[in-house]
Amino acid sequence: MDKIIAPSILSADFSILGKEISDAEKSGAGWIHIDVMDGQFVPNITYGSIIVETCRKLTKLPLDVHLMIEKPEKHIEEFAKSGADYISVHAETCPHLHRVVQQIKEQKVKAGVALNPSTDPDVLKWVIEELDFVLVMSVNPGFGGQKFIKNSIEKIKIIKKMIDDKNLKTKIQVDGGVNSSTIKDISLAGADIFVAGSAIFGKDDYKKEIDELKLLAG
Repeated sequence: MDKIIAPSILSADFSILGKEISDAEKSGAGWIHIDVMDGQFVPNITYGSIIVETCRKLTKLPLDVHLMIEKPEKHIEEFAKSGADYISVHAETCPHLHRVVQQIKEQKVKAGVALNPSTDPDVLKWVIEELDFVLVMSVNPGFGGQKFIKNSIEKIKIIKKMIDDKNLKTKIQVDGGVNSSTIKDISLAGADIFVAGSAIFGKDDYKKEIDELKLLAG
C-alpha cells in the first residue's frame, strides 16, 4: 500500500464543500477524512452523519470517519449506512473496545482505534489483531491547525513494532500537525496514512501541496 494523503474537511470551506472535495480528489488525495466531534469528548462540535452522506454523493474516494464522541457504539450503524468506508473510535471512550471494533466490522466497514496524545499504546495490545488501522493523534483533538506533538514519533515507532512483531497488516494513520515540515519524520517512524487539513485546504494549489506531501512521505 502506497502512502496515503487524507485531506481533512475540518479545514475546508463549507460554502463550497463540493468543489473543495472535488479539487482534493483531482489533486491526488487518497481518502477524505471526516472529523465528527460532539462537544463532550472534545470541546468542539462539528457535524454528523448527514455530512458523511453528502460527501458520499460528492466523491468516490474512501470516506474515513473519525468519531471523537462519547458512546460511539450508539452511532456506528448510522455512520456506516451514511457511506463511511473507515470508522475509527477512541480507546478512551470505549470501555468495551473489542465489542465496538466488532460492531464496526459487522457493518462491513474497516475498523480503527484512535489514541489521544497521552494514551499509552498498550491499550491496543489485545485488539490490534482485529484492527485495519490505528489512528495516532499527534495533537490534542478538538481543533484544527495545532502544532505537532513531537513525542508522537516515539509512539508511532512503538505501535509499528507491535504490528511487525505480530506480522500484521494493520496500518498506522497520523492526524495533527501533519505538513511538509513533519511528514518525513512521521513516515520514517512507520506511518502509512497522513491526515492533513490546513496543509492542503485554503492553499492556492492543492495538487502542489499533495504532491509535496507524497514526495516527502516517500
